[in-house]
Amino acid sequence: MRRARFRELGAGLQVRGGAIQLAYYQSSIGNFVAADVNAILGTLAQQHGFALEHQQKGAWLSQIRLLQTALARLYDGHIFVEFSIPRMGKRADVVLVVGGIVFVLEFKVGATSFDRSAIEQVHDYALDLKNFHRGSHGVPNVPVVIATVAQPLGVTDFSWAADGVAEPVRAYVDNLPNLVRLCSASRKAPTIEILDWLNSGYQPTPTIVEAAQALYQDHDVKEIARSDAGALNLGATTDCISSIIEHSKSAGRKSICFVTGVPGAGKTLAGLNIATKRAKEHSDEHAVFLSGNGPLVTVLREALARDQAQREATSKSAAARKVASFIQNIHHFRDEALESLAPPYERVVVFDEAQRAWTRDQASKFMQTKRGHADFDMSEPEFLISVMDRHQDWCVIVCLVGGGQEINTGEAGLSEWLQALDTKYGNWDVYISDRLEEAVDVPTLKIRDRQNTTLRSALHLGISMRSFRAEALSDFVDHVVEGRADQARKAYASIAGRYPIWLTRDLNEARQWLRKTARGNERYGLVASSGAYRLRPEGLHVRASIDAPTWFQSEATSGLQVRRMSNGANVLQMPMAQPMQGDAKCRSCAVATQDASGSLDRVRSQQQKD
Repeated sequence: MRRARFRELGAGLQVRGGAIQLAYYQSSIGNFVAADVNAILGTLAQQHGFALEHQQKGAWLSQIRLLQTALARLYDGHIFVEFSIPRMGKRADVVLVVGGIVFVLEFKVGATSFDRSAIEQVHDYALDLKNFHRGSHGVPNVPVVIATVAQPLGVTDFSWAADGVAEPVRAYVDNLPNLVRLCSASRKAPTIEILDWLNSGYQPTPTIVEAAQALYQDHDVKEIARSDAGALNLGATTDCISSIIEHSKSAGRKSICFVTGVPGAGKTLAGLNIATKRAKEHSDEHAVFLSGNGPLVTVLREALARDQAQREATSKSAAARKVASFIQNIHHFRDEALESLAPPYERVVVFDEAQRAWTRDQASKFMQTKRGHADFDMSEPEFLISVMDRHQDWCVIVCLVGGGQEINTGEAGLSEWLQALDTKYGNWDVYISDRLEEAVDVPTLKIRDRQNTTLRSALHLGISMRSFRAEALSDFVDHVVEGRADQARKAYASIAGRYPIWLTRDLNEARQWLRKTARGNERYGLVASSGAYRLRPEGLHVRASIDAPTWFQSEATSGLQVRRMSNGANVLQMPMAQPMQGDAKCRSCAVATQDASGSLDRVRSQQQKD
């Protein structure tokens, strides 16, 4: 009955009381084959929303006619033309759902051969669909490139990866039905209930970059969360911070709120959401997201500038200037404040990784030796609060705090922020979570006893949004680094099927494995300790800067120059504190070590035995 209902509804699918539009055109294959070509084209043009260029119109007409002829030999299934993967900013030419298998088609109209970029592109689409669409997680997925005037090709055996995504198939449109039948015979899978598949929704775990792009395009932060619980958690935190800002604004109060959370809960995402939301809807506040992670700032700016330039037909330089107004390097903000006693332009500032601000000793040493301020005698948190305190009426500081993530010498954690508020800024309103103490392991009794301290449970993000591929990765890495072989073996057992990890002492083997394992447009690179100078004979110059925006944002094209990070990056150059966990493009890990303890050998040998 469900399938019959789908066919009757044709292109306008009504599911469970609401219209679901995953593609410009969606229908049963039977309805598609019988439909008028111009009617289909009209639907595509209407959904397109822009002036239809002659080249695009010609491409669609060619695809429709070819597919109607080819698919007439298939009696069942469903077709989606211009299928969108939400928040990913990608649109596949055609998706077919036949039996228990999903086929992702990329058309190259007029092409006589199958170029590498098209193969990687369709592979990327298939991986994204597999990884981010809940209904496709357990479904075989076949990426297909169709060169419309290529010589006919016979269908060879299908090569399947462990996650159920096939290696890209090169096809001539006329052999598409045969390809579908052979694939169905080689990979048995339960028939997909199309309404359930459509209505399953998306569970994206995007990179911070992709999340920022989605927020910048007016997506709600709740749409970006991986799960319903994560969405509620992030949404509640965003709403809580917004209410604090509104109250501070109307009452003329100066306020600071501390956002804590479990690892991978989305603290940076929450901060980006506040900055973009307030900057757009309340331009008088001039909200800004400030981070001391220089590569992260650079990559985010580049991503958003490219995105806006493509969507709005504006110059990239103009887009970059706009983006720079609300994503900035905290060091630039600090240095400007050193040179002027005027209040800053911004009323709302979000400090990312606030726990990494410097202690009084570290900040004073730097300011005196590097900036020439001989009389500087404050911790960095105290100075940053003093800068915002220059406003005569209201302002808000949002501190994103990671527990136990103080990485370098002189990083203060939360204690310096609390001490500055307790001793110097008693007039500020303080908002903390009732779980602040357990989240960051800092006594908060004094700050709790303040008359103007308010507890807000929504300021703690208690649900991890960490990539589905790496739920237990941090535990595994910690056990390996600390030499706990038995615990490492147990942790690895829980992620082995989803997150390939290969441990070796041979750097060349590690490189070869990464090149062989990478699929589609997946990136791969080498990360080393910032002090590993002895790796220079291996061609790894860890002190040399990497071009982070190019590596993270550009397409993996000619010679894999973009795909590879061949020179090696040190941990201080990486835009994300946990790059392997936050980026679905970096899905596999090869660990090469030349001076590791014997415990690492024990981990590897035990895995080989198992």
